[in-house]
Amino acid sequence: MKKRDPLFEKRLLKYGDELKWLYNELYDDEHAYEYFISMLYDFFQQRSSELKKWDAEKEADPRWYKGSNMLGMLMYTNCFGGTLKGVSEHLDYIEECGVNYLHLMPLLESPKDRSDGGYAVSDFRKVQPELGTMEDLVALSSECRKRGISICLDFVMNHTSEDHEWARRARAGEKEFQDRYFFYDDWNEPNDYEETVPQVFPQTAPGNFIWCTAANKVVMTTFYPYQWDLNYRNPTVFNDMTANMLYLCNQGVGIIRLDAVPYIWKTVGTSCRNLPQVHTLVRMMHIASKIVCPGTLFLGEVVMEPSKVVPYFGTLEKPECQMLYNVTTMASTWHTVATKDVRLLKHQMGILFSLPKEYIFLNYLRCHDDIGWGLDYDYLKQYGVQQVSHKKYLNDYLRGALYESSSRGELYNDDPALGDARLCGTTASLCGIEAAEYEQNSDKLSWSIRLDIMLHAFLLTQSGIPVLYSGDEIGQLNDYGYHNDPVKCDDSRYLHRGDFDWDSAKCRKKRGTRQWQLFSAITKLVKIRKQHKVFDSAADAWIVETHNDNILGIGRYYDGEKMIALFNFGDYDAVAYINEEGNYKNLLTRRRFDAKNVTVPAHDFLWLAY
Repeated sequence: MKKRDPLFEKRLLKYGDELKWLYNELYDDEHAYEYFISMLYDFFQQRSSELKKWDAEKEADPRWYKGSNMLGMLMYTNCFGGTLKGVSEHLDYIEECGVNYLHLMPLLESPKDRSDGGYAVSDFRKVQPELGTMEDLVALSSECRKRGISICLDFVMNHTSEDHEWARRARAGEKEFQDRYFFYDDWNEPNDYEETVPQVFPQTAPGNFIWCTAANKVVMTTFYPYQWDLNYRNPTVFNDMTANMLYLCNQGVGIIRLDAVPYIWKTVGTSCRNLPQVHTLVRMMHIASKIVCPGTLFLGEVVMEPSKVVPYFGTLEKPECQMLYNVTTMASTWHTVATKDVRLLKHQMGILFSLPKEYIFLNYLRCHDDIGWGLDYDYLKQYGVQQVSHKKYLNDYLRGALYESSSRGELYNDDPALGDARLCGTTASLCGIEAAEYEQNSDKLSWSIRLDIMLHAFLLTQSGIPVLYSGDEIGQLNDYGYHNDPVKCDDSRYLHRGDFDWDSAKCRKKRGTRQWQLFSAITKLVKIRKQHKVFDSAADAWIVETHNDNILGIGRYYDGEKMIALFNFGDYDAVAYINEEGNYKNLLTRRRFDAKNVTVPAHDFLWLAY
């Protein structure tokens, strides 16, 4: 056998025994394993010297993504810049925001009318033509690295588009490619699955299987009928999908978002969610990245309660994902906006603060997706909260159906039978800015902007990586134009997926405008966060008891610096009954502050450091 690069051999020696054991545990196929290792070496050799240098820099600083200097931004390429080249032309603006982690929403080739927002991939190695080319992505990622910005891209693991080459060949009857999916001659086994597998979209895409007329067989489609589930029991699927992931890494993608990762292993008689084999697959992919592209990070998309999310970090000795979404805090935050009651948020934050500091969460207020109300109803039950009626209240409040609400949102995937609708809308519109501007009510506008800024301050106070949804920094409003688009009109998530308004962004430099107020406030908070180590993910964090259900208190301590943060979610000025010793100062005003029985204005916050 031809002698391999010593660096590759060194990495393989470090991880090889574990990798082989895990691989054979699932597949027991020596030939497939040998092919897998040769594939890894091919991608190792193809990796550019520029990226290998970047790998070495990240390996030398393994905490590079855990400090207080990190700020992410999530965006659609077409909405923000039109194309990948357009995004490159606006990197100065991204830097002005303080962003050094840029998540580009799905941009790989997918059918326009059956794309699920780009999550139905028909070719993992081609960019959607209207967005540019793979060469454009390479150029963008290279320019970003020069500016200290890491690119994140979605990797859709669970399924392919029905237009993918594998699916086309399966549909044509090729057994080899049917074996890459879940094909059945009749409905017997699919019906067995349906007994225990929940439906993802019961209203818009009921069931987990469809009849494929062309193949005269049943095929598994957990999400939409045009998204065919991959069969990871087949080692060829795992080998080729890992190769697709490494291909993206070699184009300069530094962070891989593993989409819908809990779903990727299927066993009849189970929920087909979070099965043990999922963790084996993710661990093997983690090892593959450590061998080929060790500067790469994995971000897991696990939209579930904390008890099911945390296992995707793996263990400290055998990690899986380096980062996970903090979905629960996002939903609990909007619950608190609607109820003005911080007790659930306080309870939930307390759980997060008890986790190992090595676990890095991505924190966010809004993203491309809806807000699902997967709250801790067992905890809320003690306060007389009933799940169905409470979900209805939250949705009514945040879409402005209640007299006391200025929020503007829309329901998503409404299931009247279960009372299980989710919610859509931009941060600004949910905070009341849209209604205030429509009514030309300056008092209400000030009130809503203050709430928006407070929520961003809360976001930046949390341990982990804060991520802005593009447009939130200027208070972009809901885009109702999707109602007139025949492709988008049935999906209310497009309400908050409108094009970035560059004319509106120019107003960030015009004093007194909504855009100026939000942009200047948020970027100021970001700068403060980057200047203070107390925001580092390694900091101790705890709940500060305020003895006031409208005010959330958070304490942080790191490397000799202590911080008390107070957030008033209520509609009235209120007192946080705290009694902190020491000479505190307000981080925003730089003035000394007595941290005892503190009055916090409505919809406002305090950052106090000692």
